Amino acid sequence: MTATAPFGTSFPLKFALTPSTDARAELEREAILADPGFGKHFTDHMVRVEWTLDGGWHDAQVLPYGPISLDPAASVLHYAQEIFEGLKAYRHADGSIHTFRPEANAARLQRSAQRLALPELSTEDFIESLRQLVAVDGSWVPDAAETSLYLRPFMFATESFLGVRSAQKVGYYLIASPAGAYFSNGVSPVNIWLSADYNRAGRGGMGAAKTGGNYASSLLPQELAYEKGCAQVLFLDSQEGKYLEELGGMNLFLVYRDGTLVTPKSDSILSGITRDSIMTLARDRGHTVEHRRVEIEEWKAGAASGDIVEVFACGTAAVITPVAQLLADDFALGSADASAGELTMSLRQELTDIQYGRIPDTHNWLTRLDG
Repeated sequence: MTATAPFGTSFPLKFALTPSTDARAELEREAILADPGFGKHFTDHMVRVEWTLDGGWHDAQVLPYGPISLDPAASVLHYAQEIFEGLKAYRHADGSIHTFRPEANAARLQRSAQRLALPELSTEDFIESLRQLVAVDGSWVPDAAETSLYLRPFMFATESFLGVRSAQKVGYYLIASPAGAYFSNGVSPVNIWLSADYNRAGRGGMGAAKTGGNYASSLLPQELAYEKGCAQVLFLDSQEGKYLEELGGMNLFLVYRDGTLVTPKSDSILSGITRDSIMTLARDRGHTVEHRRVEIEEWKAGAASGDIVEVFACGTAAVITPVAQLLADDFALGSADASAGELTMSLRQELTDIQYGRIPDTHNWLTRLDG
């Protein structure tokens, strides 16, 4: 067992491998990779690491993918003490497998753990868990355009205890799913719906943590957005109801005629790694990038005057998605037949070119996972 101080980072973990006796045959795997969808299929193995208050992180394993057994009194089922992350593994032209900015994902998982009173997994052990899974399931990384292996690390309270306190037993897991394009119609402008009645998160809450509760609160307004013919829902702040926050699962950018990019800032917005990368790439090109509070009225005024010329959303799963219209009960911004903006698609191309190794990685964002 590898010991650590309570809620501290671990010493380097040693992973034990139990190979699956039921791994998919090559032909079955290739058929899945030919049309993976998103989050529908999973690789043959997963990672599990245990944490206890007295023992710290220990018992690190790569084991066959399968159900997780929980006691009905497991505190995650009652108090939602859980967090997760999302990143991708990319197959490069030479066959090597890389991921993008995993240190940033590890740091965000640690911040989420702090907010949810969970133990922090060290950056070293986080990245090693990715390497361990890819070492056994690397053949699941597809090589077609716009495809990747989506990596889903998550952590939750496993202690069987109904008292209201932070759990003293926790599990960290990592699963992986081959992924195609996030939106079924590919990279084309989408409509988004402005939620007037619901909020994703409140001030002082868990909005900046990547925890399931934030996503659960977005599901009902997301369903309402679908009913309006929209692909995503946009939330305003919970205090004044006038500042842009984020979409159900993505950050937002407004692009002005002079080339300035503006993205909303709030303590209840998840710190997007894709968003941060876009800000860096845009600044590299000489664009002014403003990360600040943005009122919905600013968007309305910019759309009316023509000063706002492009709008796009971004996130790990969808990368960059152009926005055609923002729809609400009493107004609409943009045009239903709008085409994707030139800067939007140029930034998307540059970012994916870096991720897939097609252009130099001048920021040292890539980490090789195989070999």
